[in-house]
Amino acid sequence: MRARIRDFVITKQGWVFSVVSYELREAEAVNCLLRYVPDERGERVSERGRYRKLDFYESYKYLKWHRPEYVNNVHIVPKRDIEEILRPDMQLPVIAEREAEIRYVYDLLRDYVPKGHLGITGSFLCGLNREGSDYDFVVYGRNTFNTVRAIIEKAKKENMIKDINGAMWRRIYEKRKPELSYEQFVRHERRKQNRAVIGDTYLDILYVRDWDEIDLLDSSIYAQGERKGYAKITAVVKDASFSFDSPAIYGVDHTQISEILSFTHTYTGQALEGEKIEARGMVEKMRDETRLIVGTTREAKGEWIKSLSF
Repeated sequence: MRARIRDFVITKQGWVFSVVSYELREAEAVNCLLRYVPDERGERVSERGRYRKLDFYESYKYLKWHRPEYVNNVHIVPKRDIEEILRPDMQLPVIAEREAEIRYVYDLLRDYVPKGHLGITGSFLCGLNREGSDYDFVVYGRNTFNTVRAIIEKAKKENMIKDINGAMWRRIYEKRKPELSYEQFVRHERRKQNRAVIGDTYLDILYVRDWDEIDLLDSSIYAQGERKGYAKITAVVKDASFSFDSPAIYGVDHTQISEILSFTHTYTGQALEGEKIEARGMVEKMRDETRLIVGTTREAKGEWIKSLSF
């Protein structure tokens, strides 16, 4: 059974991983990131027991100690060690039955979304949410994703859900710590139209390719080329079709760089086709092209994408 980004897997040890790349074809392992481990003193509780959440660096340290064979650039989990794959689309109706605010959003969207194209991920997917946990909804397919963004904007205008206020924007900004000013960050984020507030909780709409779109994805997207050092470029975006994907993909018109990939959520949906952008990242030489990678580290320090056209 193939896995997609935003799925979660649970291993036989009870470890909870998020899936971080598309499985382009049936494989023996899944690329993941360890998120939760069983811990009698952990602050998260599910029907499986008590868990502790690991941050990015803790997760690598934990696996290097307990399962070093899992650690590469990401965490490689053999399918033989997986007990269960949690699918956002399959779990959403179940979660909506017990969570009133999630049910409200689900009811708002589901009449406009094909069956199996709407889900929920994050801590709610694995039952390890707590008070204040964000609502991370998943939408499969670009057309459906754009439809949902339009519904969210309409719902905000009609006061069915709330827009993000200044205090929450500030909280998001301080969490992301982007290489943009606060004003630049908020200006880019507002026009993405994929965030809102339901009750007092942050709502995020995340794009994931449907299966037909996954079949269009070139496996070289996950390959690392020869690194040539950091560069800052200006370019015109000629293709932003998958700018909300992970990684975000921007085809650009530039004398040397043919494509910009962003591996950090901050710079998804950051620019539109036809816009002039400034970007700084790592130059990678591939066999047939040269591309710029933004998000080579977890914090993406010294790396950014920003539109110069609005």
